[in-house]
Amino acid sequence: MKLKGRVAIITGASQGLGQAIAAEFVRQGAGVVICARDKDKLLAVKAEIERSSAIGQKVHAMAADVSKEADIEKLMGFAIAEFGQVDILVNNAGIYGPMGPVEQVDGGDWVKAVAVNLFGVFYCCKYLIAHMKKNNHGKIINLSGGGATGPLAFISAYAASKAGVVRFTETLAEECSGYKIDVNAIAPGALNTRLLDEVLSAGPQTVGKDFYEKALKQKKDGGVPLELGVELCVFLASGESDGITGRIISAKWDPWKSLPARRKELMGSDVYTLRRIIPQDRGQKWD
Repeated sequence: MKLKGRVAIITGASQGLGQAIAAEFVRQGAGVVICARDKDKLLAVKAEIERSSAIGQKVHAMAADVSKEADIEKLMGFAIAEFGQVDILVNNAGIYGPMGPVEQVDGGDWVKAVAVNLFGVFYCCKYLIAHMKKNNHGKIINLSGGGATGPLAFISAYAASKAGVVRFTETLAEECSGYKIDVNAIAPGALNTRLLDEVLSAGPQTVGKDFYEKALKQKKDGGVPLELGVELCVFLASGESDGITGRIISAKWDPWKSLPARRKELMGSDVYTLRRIIPQDRGQKWD
């Protein structure tokens, strides 16, 4: 019960990773507010995860589009009014957006993907940060991914927005220093969710032969278990991770369970951050 007595808001919780995070947070003792655009799916998830809740443990659901500022202002106001205090925010909602060469994708769809993936994170933080600062406590977990740390040809809106999420995470962590608010991003790994199905449906002619074949292999092998990302979210939402902030952490590849023992060393370095590589980093001496 690592989250007993805490309250969390989880976006994009009607399916996939968001649903799994919400379910585990409830099992760990948290009260939760889940949101997504599809009201019917959301209410079905609410009913399902309530089965593992304890007496007096609240689970609320509210349909909301994270790309719409008014929806998020209403969501945050509801959560604060209902619980009195919100301790954890998980910005999970995200989409791939249009796939294909930059010159061929629809501009409106490209902007929409950025609005969901990046603006949605901004809006949620904007309307909750003052509350967390007032309480001198908070945990914010932003979902990023491989698109943030390397080029992702033919899925440019996703890659650009997820890189933006990481830099926003690092920036917000700086703004929140001194308020005991930890802000981190996670890369959950290559998951077999609806996003993978979208890649396979698009085909190699749209997403590129290499990426498509990688997706086929992932589908066959099963991908990274959802549980790894869920466990990392629980860790970052709990007191175990206090003082670890401004990082992007891989659920699969990074030894995050050992980070509390390395907290001072980690926070005194640029490990798990975005940075520019200069010639000296590769043993080169350029004038």
